[in-house]
Amino acid sequence: MREDVDYLLVGHGLAGATLAAVLRQRGKRVLVLDPAPADTASTVAAGLLNPVAGKRLALGWRMAEFLPAAVAYYQEQEQALGQEFLRLLPIRKLFSSVLDQNDAMARSADRPWQEFVTEVSAELPPLPGVRQDFGGMRIAGGGYLRVRELLAAQTVAGLRQGWLRQETFDPTQLVIGAAGVLYRNTIAAGQVVFCEGAAARHNPWFSWLPLTPNQGEVLDVHCPGLAETEVLNKGAYVVPLGNGYFRVGATYRWPPFAAGTTAEARAELSQRLAEITDLPFTVVQQWAAVRPASRDRKPLLGTHPALPFLSICNGFGSKGVLMAPRLAQHFADVLEGTAELWSEVNIRRYSSLYTAAASAAVSSL
Repeated sequence: MREDVDYLLVGHGLAGATLAAVLRQRGKRVLVLDPAPADTASTVAAGLLNPVAGKRLALGWRMAEFLPAAVAYYQEQEQALGQEFLRLLPIRKLFSSVLDQNDAMARSADRPWQEFVTEVSAELPPLPGVRQDFGGMRIAGGGYLRVRELLAAQTVAGLRQGWLRQETFDPTQLVIGAAGVLYRNTIAAGQVVFCEGAAARHNPWFSWLPLTPNQGEVLDVHCPGLAETEVLNKGAYVVPLGNGYFRVGATYRWPPFAAGTTAEARAELSQRLAEITDLPFTVVQQWAAVRPASRDRKPLLGTHPALPFLSICNGFGSKGVLMAPRLAQHFADVLEGTAELWSEVNIRRYSSLYTAAASAAVSSL
């Protein structure tokens, strides 16, 4: 018997799970295929929502849209799934030098900051266990999402309700027709959307995109006595998990990737934590995963240049928790034909790479 769906989604990381939820909320028939890997960039991430970040301490791109959309979506998921996933907390960015102080003070009059930065000072109020040699800044409106727990709860619901199947997508079983696609001769879909994360670099239809994955490692540590009322940031983030436990990260490693976790990353993150607190701590777990990032650090969304029934939703990198809900809403509008895709995320910006890849394929025949 043939199964008809509006959308066949490949991948149930944060991007795929969020797009699936948005499409299903709109009454669309959705089927998600996911191989259920043990550790992915989504499940390992600390899930930070940070409106002011980076070395230049800049207000994030489209923050006025991304942040409220993210908070609203995750709170909706909490109500729907009966669990708590989102914790809104101030973020305390600790300065490393007098130069950091001066740069932040100069930026503190910048109007876009004023909604989020509540305090910039060489002497912030003390926090238990926190070293503040050069002061810092306090950022409101942020916090973190328990991504692993959210995806696990969505997976349980999806398996029970039948819209999620834990299986590996086989591209050789996809037949592209004049009105849609047929997968394994049993699933007819109007659109296939690939949300595969770093695995997209092996996708036979989208491998021409400049996906530049990087490997990140994080630590879970036990540090009794360290303040749990704020997210800490100084060369590394320190996210309170409760009961004296924290997630510390993250490292960035470019290819070639190590197989699993490394002693180098453990030492690096331990040193960064020691610069934030003088309290003793114990490493209880170490995680590693590969992030899907793009060349220009903007997500990769859009429909294949020659195959209108194939699309991609990928390349969110380390900002996925912030961007995924709003971009899922926007891309759903685009797929339904009610909006034009933002140029910053549209894969058309790399059309020259597609042309070059297509020409090379013809030449090799």
